Amino acid sequence: MGMGFSRDDAGKFIGLYLELGILDEDPFVSIEQAGIGQLMEMTVEGGRKGYKEIEIGICGKQGGEPKSIDFCYRIGLDYVSCSPLRVPVARLAAAHAVITNGPRK
Repeated sequence: MGMGFSRDDAGKFIGLYLELGILDEDPFVSIEQAGIGQLMEMTVEGGRKGYKEIEIGICGKQGGEPKSIDFCYRIGLDYVSCSPLRVPVARLAAAHAVITNGPRK
């Protein structure tokens, strides 16, 4: 748990955190890249050191959110998973991430 927010309780204060600028975006929708993203990147690097063939991905709302998909591509995740309604946006965002960032080595 990186931020310690429960999805059940966050609705009571996330709006205020966004309004006050404590958070830039709802962390249940888009990955907070500076802190949580750094933890994710360290996890990917560490996991691959231990087992090169490991497949790493995410699921949930972030798996269908374009900025999060781009971030996941840049740190080396293998896949994102999201609800069926988000799949068209996710596929387009994944293609855009490859075009923007180039193919992986």
